Amino acid sequence: MNKQQKKGVTYRLLLIGAILIINVINGCSKDRGREQATEMNRTNMMIKEKSPYLLQHAHDPVNWYPWGEEAFDKAKKEDKPVFLSIGYSTCHWCHVMKHESFSDPVTAKIMNKNFVSIKVDREERPDVDSIYMTAVLLLTGRGGWPLSVFLTPDGKPFYGGTYFPPEDRWGMPGFKTVLNSIADAWKMDKIKVLASGDSLANLIRRQVEGAGTGGPELTPATLDTAFNQLSSQFDSRHGGFGTAPKFPMGHTLSFLLRYWKRAGSKKSLEMVEKTLDAMASGGMYDQLGGGFHRYSTDRSWIVPHFEKMLYDQAMLSRAYLDAYQGTRKEEYARVAKEILDYVLRDMTAPEGGFYSAEDADSLTPDAPASGIKREGAYYIWSKDRILDLLGKENGELFCYAYGVKDKGNAPDDPHGEFEGKNILHRAHGAEGAEARFEKSPEEVRKILDDSRAKLFAARSKRPRPHLDDKILTDWNGLMIGILARASRVLSNKRYLEAAEKAADFILTKLRREDGRLLHRYRKGDAAIPAYLDDYAFLINGLIELYQASFEPRYLEEAENLSDSMVSLFGEGEEGGLFSTGNDTVAILARERDSHDGAIPSGNSIAALDLLRVGRITAQPSLEARGRAIMDAFSGKINQTPTAHTQMLTALDFAIGPTKEIVIAGEGDDPDVLKMAQFIDSIFMPNKVVVLHGSGKGAKAIEALVPYLKEMTPIKGKATAYVCESYSCKLPTTSLEGLDELLSGNPGRGGIEGNARKQ
Repeated sequence: MNKQQKKGVTYRLLLIGAILIINVINGCSKDRGREQATEMNRTNMMIKEKSPYLLQHAHDPVNWYPWGEEAFDKAKKEDKPVFLSIGYSTCHWCHVMKHESFSDPVTAKIMNKNFVSIKVDREERPDVDSIYMTAVLLLTGRGGWPLSVFLTPDGKPFYGGTYFPPEDRWGMPGFKTVLNSIADAWKMDKIKVLASGDSLANLIRRQVEGAGTGGPELTPATLDTAFNQLSSQFDSRHGGFGTAPKFPMGHTLSFLLRYWKRAGSKKSLEMVEKTLDAMASGGMYDQLGGGFHRYSTDRSWIVPHFEKMLYDQAMLSRAYLDAYQGTRKEEYARVAKEILDYVLRDMTAPEGGFYSAEDADSLTPDAPASGIKREGAYYIWSKDRILDLLGKENGELFCYAYGVKDKGNAPDDPHGEFEGKNILHRAHGAEGAEARFEKSPEEVRKILDDSRAKLFAARSKRPRPHLDDKILTDWNGLMIGILARASRVLSNKRYLEAAEKAADFILTKLRREDGRLLHRYRKGDAAIPAYLDDYAFLINGLIELYQASFEPRYLEEAENLSDSMVSLFGEGEEGGLFSTGNDTVAILARERDSHDGAIPSGNSIAALDLLRVGRITAQPSLEARGRAIMDAFSGKINQTPTAHTQMLTALDFAIGPTKEIVIAGEGDDPDVLKMAQFIDSIFMPNKVVVLHGSGKGAKAIEALVPYLKEMTPIKGKATAYVCESYSCKLPTTSLEGLDELLSGNPGRGGIEGNARKQ
């Protein structure tokens, strides 16, 4: 696009904004629309939906429509613009806008008269969310939820924003002001509004369709650049990156651990440990029940945004598990275990799948009948209540250890949510409590353990936050993978059983008869054709599940789904994968994305999937397709490597060296189990592991991995074959020999072996 074209686009995009400003100046914010309206005691079309978010709006006086042809046909027939509202059920500001605007009869009357209003759950329809988020970012330079977008009847965006207050305030136009101004602009100058929509739609297409077109070659230097940039952004005092708000960035921490493994960088490990320690000690971590809240509003990780997302639990437990393997520090194993135990306790459906999220807001424990919900109400404490439950002596010790103060401890509370309340965080170590209260380490440990158990039991009687109980294939794939891996690393069979049950549930309930995956399940209803993320994340989970259980059917599913993924979302043998399948209708443009945000991109995970499945099954074509994904986004990756840390994990694997490990022997042979456990005790991220047994199991795995036929037990003993990038070494039947093969130092324990023995 040349400068003249850019000027034209900018002019058109700004035109509608100018119209709005003129209308506001001319009095659109007068008392119009403020007349009293009759309360509409009825439901709207949201009552037919399954999404918890959409159902939250089923009793709004707004005539909401779900995303679909019916709404757009109505807009065309009645010649009305479309108002599109996108959010999710645990979104705090979505709740606020619902209460202030969508539940208000006066606002609803304006919307129903002048617009066709559509409500979308972003977690159900990430394709809709992504396109219109791009539009709002282009229009305003900022995005978030609730996402509020105005569209032409053919779906082209021409104006938008995020949260709008009900009345003009904070320098922002009120939502009624915006509605009335847009309605007037549509009536008075529709041709210019339509032109603005055309221009923005074309700009979106150029931006979206221009992604994944290649660039400079990716090399080990790309990994170095990412590390150097992350190092410059690192907060050496508090851990994490940048200033507030701070997000956990689990995949970034896992990348830095891989970089430490590759380059031997002490700084890389220090950044990871500082961040993991700070997060686990802070208020962002649920000190009583395990699991992480969404992000920290302050630099020191004390005041969180209290919602809990399934994907955060998966990505962060992976980071802590990686750190445990690399350092053998039990603290990291403890945190990983507590996260997973929280998921199994509070986020697992009876059928086996995992729920999506828990809300930040909940009813206040002191007055639940009031119906008032507040941020973090379920999790925060007054000091008096803690002393009542624990007694004076033990209570004071607990309050000292967890930073509890008489008047509350929130360092920042702009909305007055935490007045007189405390967010539990490990303010002082056990050593400090020992000296202050003149007790032994054992006494302090027991008091704190008992105190946490008592407070957790008391908290469990409070009104719980809202649970978003829909089951999403992609987020479940992430959790299946980490549970499977944790079952080996932490020697916990319960995690493997949970991973298997969830995988079997997804493969049974979220798949059509033709094998096509589906995206969402809730209360017996599976719907929405799966996206790239669903395929990629589930394949990742199945690879991990095979390597934990050595059940060939999981590897077979991973291979078949890999082929389907390339066919549905690819375009030949080159380029990045599209976010939506070729059997679905694209919205304005078919997107290809590589950016790793709160969760990794589908392309990032897919690239690693194809590399790993290709390496396990000796299919160079799959590995080549994985490399093609990285090559397609090489320009973007080289430009902003810190925004592609999961993709860099795939690059790290592709560069190698990698290890292909085959254990020959029966799965229940104690020596086979010892070899598998030994392998899992080592932080060796660029590896794949296969078991070659006998009988039916042998035939099943040989059909998938033909080269295994020649890899058999030596003299009936469990035998390990270790290859490096397809070049195999002499096999071994002992753990000492396996240690030497994996460390690359015959006759000596390697770096990993030494770490293991510490």
